[in-house]
Amino acid sequence: MKKILITGASGFIGKRLSLLFLSKGYHVTGIGTSQNHSFSQEFLEFEWISADTTRKGRWQNHVRESDIIINLTGRNIFQYWTKKYKQAIYDSRILTTRHIVEAIDKGKPQKLLTTSAVGIYGDRKDELITEQEKPGTDFLAQVCTDWEKEGLAAKQKGIKVAVMRFGVVLGNEGALSLMVPAFKLFAGGPLGSGRQWFPWIHIKDLEKAVEHIIENEDLEGIFNFTGPTLVRQKQFAKSLGRALKRPAFLPAPSFMIKTIMGELSGALLQSQRAVPKHLMDSGYSFLFPDIDSALNDIF
Repeated sequence: MKKILITGASGFIGKRLSLLFLSKGYHVTGIGTSQNHSFSQEFLEFEWISADTTRKGRWQNHVRESDIIINLTGRNIFQYWTKKYKQAIYDSRILTTRHIVEAIDKGKPQKLLTTSAVGIYGDRKDELITEQEKPGTDFLAQVCTDWEKEGLAAKQKGIKVAVMRFGVVLGNEGALSLMVPAFKLFAGGPLGSGRQWFPWIHIKDLEKAVEHIIENEDLEGIFNFTGPTLVRQKQFAKSLGRALKRPAFLPAPSFMIKTIMGELSGALLQSQRAVPKHLMDSGYSFLFPDIDSALNDIF
């Protein structure tokens, strides 16, 4: 029985991936800061380790014992960015990944899937972005650049590394849970001008793409985890309104977003027309290739 270690297993994506691989017969070890995890009582093959992964500790022994490591740890960026919180965003990602790589034994047949985000590209307007493009220079781009560097260092130990650059993950939790209430109150609409490109992926496609990378043992490198048919923010808002049977004509002006969200507003208003070239070239076929099918499935 193969063993999978998932850091951040109590989060939206972590819980979904844990359930997926438990259903496939894997032994899943989850790590996070919560004291307990409900899956420990529900599944014999799920083990929960409560630990602060920004610090070295006994939790690193589970890295050595695992066949596959899925690194999802990172503080939620959708908070007001104080200087202290920005440091927490950085440390939770960089230090956790560094400690994972340190714990990997050289030459052991393991595979590391580590998270990043399309935010690495910065604001790219209408430019079509594949995995080959250079990173941006803003705060999130720098976080992602350093995050990926820590994960890719594992290649020096002879293991295969896949970097997953997530777009906005759509499901019944996560970013949509922040957007839906306004639409249900008939106050939904695009952010800013609405012309910025909105990189998205359905949670089920994220799950299946992770499984695709794991099952194809030779797959490694950088992967944009985004839907193949991209939309502008205005189009996304209209599609969300249709799925909820609500209008989508009340935009949130850029000045208002900047006033309320501070520096985070820059990330919310960025344009990233990122396409999943590496995934598609590897033979992955999307369950939800367009935004309407994705949102209709969720709602």
